[in-house]
Amino acid sequence: MPRIRINDIELNVLDEGQGPPLLLVHGFPLDHTMWRAQVDHFRGTHRVIAPDLRGFGQSDVTPGTITMQRHAEDLAHLLDALRVKEPVCLCGLSMGGYIAWQFIQMHHRRLSSLILCDTKAGADDEAGKKTRELVATRVLKEGPEFLAASMPEKLFSQTTRSERAAVVSETQAVIRRTKPEGIAAAARGMAVRPDVTSLLAAIEVPTLVIVGAEDAITPADGMQTMAAAIPGARFVSITGAGHMAPLEDPAAVNAAMEGFLRSDERVYG
Repeated sequence: MPRIRINDIELNVLDEGQGPPLLLVHGFPLDHTMWRAQVDHFRGTHRVIAPDLRGFGQSDVTPGTITMQRHAEDLAHLLDALRVKEPVCLCGLSMGGYIAWQFIQMHHRRLSSLILCDTKAGADDEAGKKTRELVATRVLKEGPEFLAASMPEKLFSQTTRSERAAVVSETQAVIRRTKPEGIAAAARGMAVRPDVTSLLAAIEVPTLVIVGAEDAITPADGMQTMAAAIPGARFVSITGAGHMAPLEDPAAVNAAMEGFLRSDERVYG
């Protein structure tokens, strides 16, 4: 995988296939490998671009606070560096969805459509912000092991934890490899992200909303409400999946994505 220079850093990016561009934006505190099933499925019909965000995977780290706006700007510069001139379908999970909101506001002409997985439009409340800071402080002091140990219960459904242990352990390995400074910077950036609920009605691109039916972080009912606020959005709930639906039931998620992309003439064909 090449490392692409954008401004002050280099991003590690997977870029495979030909066709309409599909930009996959991972969640926290993971990397592009969470999309491996989607990459394998769509690289035959799309140009699939899956970066490690600033601070994650094999990309460079910037300590401090990295806002969702800055991540969105990184994506725009990455598309420029890859010479992607046509509008993209942006698919983001969790933090990737937070980044998508900013990309919509700053670069809406670069979007053909939007896929939002297990995310939300609201900002953190004060308790949530305090938790983010505690995570940032602790990971800088202790490293990411405590997150690797505690997050699976939040990220995965009980079904996945009991029946797909390999998926859980692979995700824990990714978390353990993630640089503490990158985790802390993103946690602090998520804490200061704006509430974009009032902007949902103004989204003009075709939108697909996917959620794991057992998602404990961004519950299905809240995501269904979010989808209803976006004009014409489709809503799909993945039975038996939690917050990591694309990893937990890739066949169901891929089928939902493929049906959506096929029906959107601006993205497919």
